[in-house]
Amino acid sequence: MAENYPFPTYFILLIITITRLISTVGKTEQWKSSLPIELSKPNNILFKNVINDPKTIEIASSDYGNLVHEFPAAVFRPTTVNDIVSLVKLSFNSSVPFRIAARGQGHSTCGQAMARDGVVVDMKGLREINNNNNNVGIKVFKEGNYVDVGGEQLWIDVLYGTLEYGLAPVSWTDYLYLTVGGTLSNAGISGQTFRYGPQITSVHQMDVVTGKGEFVTCSKQKNSELFHGVLGGLGQFGIITRARIALEPAPKRVKWVRLLYSDFSIFTKDQERLISMKGSKNSSLDYLEGMLLMHQGPINNWRSSFFPLADHQRIISLVTQHRVLYCLEIAKYYDDQSEINVNKEIQVLLQGLNHIPGFYYEKNVSFVEFLNRVRSGELKLQSQGLWDVPHPWLNLFIPKSRILDFNSGVFKKIIYKRNITTGPVLVYPMNRNKWDNKMSARIPDEEDEIFYAVGFLHSSGFDNWKEFDAQNREILQFCNDVGIKYKLYLPHYRTQEDWTNHFGPKWTTFLQRKFQFDPRMILSPGQRIFNNN
Repeated sequence: MAENYPFPTYFILLIITITRLISTVGKTEQWKSSLPIELSKPNNILFKNVINDPKTIEIASSDYGNLVHEFPAAVFRPTTVNDIVSLVKLSFNSSVPFRIAARGQGHSTCGQAMARDGVVVDMKGLREINNNNNNVGIKVFKEGNYVDVGGEQLWIDVLYGTLEYGLAPVSWTDYLYLTVGGTLSNAGISGQTFRYGPQITSVHQMDVVTGKGEFVTCSKQKNSELFHGVLGGLGQFGIITRARIALEPAPKRVKWVRLLYSDFSIFTKDQERLISMKGSKNSSLDYLEGMLLMHQGPINNWRSSFFPLADHQRIISLVTQHRVLYCLEIAKYYDDQSEINVNKEIQVLLQGLNHIPGFYYEKNVSFVEFLNRVRSGELKLQSQGLWDVPHPWLNLFIPKSRILDFNSGVFKKIIYKRNITTGPVLVYPMNRNKWDNKMSARIPDEEDEIFYAVGFLHSSGFDNWKEFDAQNREILQFCNDVGIKYKLYLPHYRTQEDWTNHFGPKWTTFLQRKFQFDPRMILSPGQRIFNNN
């Protein structure tokens, strides 16, 4: 891929280093003074979009993680895509460019959508305008089975908009109140990923505003370097303003099942068997995840209330006996035509599984209720004042060949010893062949066809989040010590050496794409890939 570029890697590194040094002279004060005076002039066409009142700045200085606080010089609220183009172009052409971060829902956990002393682009304003204007941000093309979606749109609105036509995307995140541009900049994973791939593999085409202020339409066939770079590219190459996403006929209902295991090896074997099943649509699952049940946490959690109250004590006794239980969660979609056979198909799929007898639970829910299952828990936490708390999350991809070692060293030792984990802990497998290696998103380099997503979705108090952060660091240190070659999902590093290791064989291509599409390193400074402050 390097042969597509006119400059060798060492030259690109030199240019990036020089640019970084020039850009960071004077540190914070320089960034404040480097914002173009034209941006604050009332006669400037962009002036109407600039907001710098204390409340707006405060909101843009925090995120869902509530651990990192970086104050921008201003918040920019676009009313059209052309406003974003003009803003980026203004920075690119400035003698000292100012940094720009697109912010969707601010659901990052370590300041990835922030721009210290720069400009945060609040995509919510664009969404509100588009949704009030006949919902121009979501356009369904039924004949082509795709939807054109503004990067500022929420997945929950995409779901409702496409269901009006009997269609829906096939790959989701567990939480739907995230923006399309935000999840596509990371990958977008959930229990459907093993079958349908991450959300980035369902994208046909995009409109992107590059770090040069260029408005570019890209796909696998047209401007493919930008297309592949942006998907999973952590916002480094451009701001996604439109994505064309594949659709399929939408099911109406979901058979939702949970099974309990006490043996992790058996649990993972059953998971791997289920995601490896080949055959017709009716002979395989649509969703599979797994989670831990531990004695220090509740049987049900904010992600979903599932187990019947009458069985809570029985499950708690089992957890006490085994220290940790593993819950397999599966779902199969159906409609009016397939409803008559869904129970039989579920039983065929579950034949031969070795879960604990007598601990089988199922629900029959609507398609929307299943996909939006986290929402009720969120609203409950908000009403209790427990949503806007620190979230020191850790998300990793672990090779299949080392997942048993991870269980014995982390789940059975570190987590049990510290006894502080009360939030959901997810562990579920994915198929490597559902990922496109040309895209920027990283997965383990190991040859295993299957790898695991592991998520520690902690919520903490403002006085004890460092305990969870220390646990996260201990987990990563354990992996390093025993040679588990993990990859962080939603990564957050502070040194370029760590980022180089993260991208591994993709690092050279990543550098080259940065030099091509954002040579002045304007975009997404909160990722700290090309800036250390």
